[in-house]
Amino acid sequence: MALVDSFIAIDLETTGLKCGSDKIMEIALIKYENGIDKDKFTTLINPGVAISESVTGLTGIDADMVKDAPYISDVIDEVWDFIGNDILVGHNLMFDYSFLKKAMVNSGKSFEKYGIDTLKLARILLTDLEHKNLDYVCRYFDIKDDNHHRAFNDARAAAELLYKLYDKFGEEHDDLFKAGKLEFKVKKEGPITAHQLERIRGLLKKHGIEPDYEPEKLTKNEASRKIDKIYLQYGRL
Repeated sequence: MALVDSFIAIDLETTGLKCGSDKIMEIALIKYENGIDKDKFTTLINPGVAISESVTGLTGIDADMVKDAPYISDVIDEVWDFIGNDILVGHNLMFDYSFLKKAMVNSGKSFEKYGIDTLKLARILLTDLEHKNLDYVCRYFDIKDDNHHRAFNDARAAAELLYKLYDKFGEEHDDLFKAGKLEFKVKKEGPITAHQLERIRGLLKKHGIEPDYEPEKLTKNEASRKIDKIYLQYGRL
């Protein structure tokens, strides 16, 4: 078995590590065919929530950069069309897949994909390497990644890492480079209801709260948690 001819290298930057509560703030997709990058889709995303100083320090992405960017719902159809039937490749791929699948499901799309995780390969094949994070492994293979923790650079680095790993280990461990089914279950979250939006706006106004999120962009479950948090801290209307 040879390495797959065509794939999409993917990387996301997010406001945090929890798919259930954190949001996408940058997405990069690069289509590779026979070792050549043929096309790309990359954009900043307005997450609709605050970006912490620690995340800005790590990624360089701040609120000003995303304030005029599209929301994930605005570009999800383009992302869907770009990926098509290709498999996905990424470093710690399940992280990116979980966030993207949640966005897909919330938009009414089924998103069942196959993929190759270069982090998983590194853990199996580079047992003597002290660390397996993308930056460290790229330095080991002399892969250039000038702007680590930005989506496009990390997506491209993951693709180059896949080729490096296959060149070094593919002949002996060909079976490890087969794409596997990505398993992640997520339920569709409905948008905030009119009643919830009215309630949140009333609570924010009464208590003089300046929110670090956009109420109208909350899901139904997120809105419920926000309302409960305000009740707990300030009391009911």
